[in-house]
Amino acid sequence: MLLLLLCVKDLRARKERTLSIHIALLVGGTAFDSFSLSAKMSYGHPYMGSGSRTARRTFEFGKTHVVRPKGKHQATIVWLHGLGDNGLSSSQLLESLPLPNIKWICPTAPTRPVAILGGFPCTAWFDVGELSEEGPDDWEGLDASAAHIANLLSTEPADVKVGIGGFSMGAAIALYSATCFAMGRYGNGIPYPVNLRAVVGLSGWLPGSRSLRNKIEVSHESRRRAASLPMLLCHGICDDVVPCKYGEKSAQCLCSAGFRYVAFKTYDGIGHYTVPREMDEVCTWLNSKLGLDGSP
Repeated sequence: MLLLLLCVKDLRARKERTLSIHIALLVGGTAFDSFSLSAKMSYGHPYMGSGSRTARRTFEFGKTHVVRPKGKHQATIVWLHGLGDNGLSSSQLLESLPLPNIKWICPTAPTRPVAILGGFPCTAWFDVGELSEEGPDDWEGLDASAAHIANLLSTEPADVKVGIGGFSMGAAIALYSATCFAMGRYGNGIPYPVNLRAVVGLSGWLPGSRSLRNKIEVSHESRRRAASLPMLLCHGICDDVVPCKYGEKSAQCLCSAGFRYVAFKTYDGIGHYTVPREMDEVCTWLNSKLGLDGSP
């Protein structure tokens, strides 16, 4: 197991703004990513953060790792890592799961400055400044990652069911992709090209939750697609990185927007990491919702 400890400290002259961040990244075990944040920011600082659209950005995604199905290929799932991680560590976990009919595609996010880390660069699916309903959303970054994921799925055979899953920030992109599927378009208006059949989010949250219900209610087709998509959200009760309340609020928001098949499961004593019991439930849920038969 590789332990990478990054410490970022950003102290400004203004006394009302202090930032202290510690990141512990565990690779090769059951923990994907973990970071603790202690921050106090004034409302007047000039940093544009995750909501800025002043300049168009380009994103260079990292290496994609693929875990081939050991049996008959019935489903393909793109699995998305957490902040600061990579596709390799995801593939190492997924290849041990008892799901022989699933092909796993594990991309690596672009390396970019991240506002919640004081601008420190690391692999991230989008920029994030804070976890709150009032915080700005990086729509450009969200759309770029959602489009990259959809492109990975768009070449799969027509008879193969496709889905998206992820952990932490990867879960956030998985849930955002689900909303794009329901609306039939990305946030920038470009059509969403993939027919999703399942979405899994572990220890994550839903970006853009404030306006989701209004966006889906205006279209009969959006309501139909939302009602057809099964989703599994799991969260540790003791998560001090992405608190469980954000997972619960995300599930509530999805349900109120018309997603009828949202399962939300919590785990006592579990923090911001995955455990075998949780992954066992993911396997059972995927087998059921995707109709996998386990055939060789």
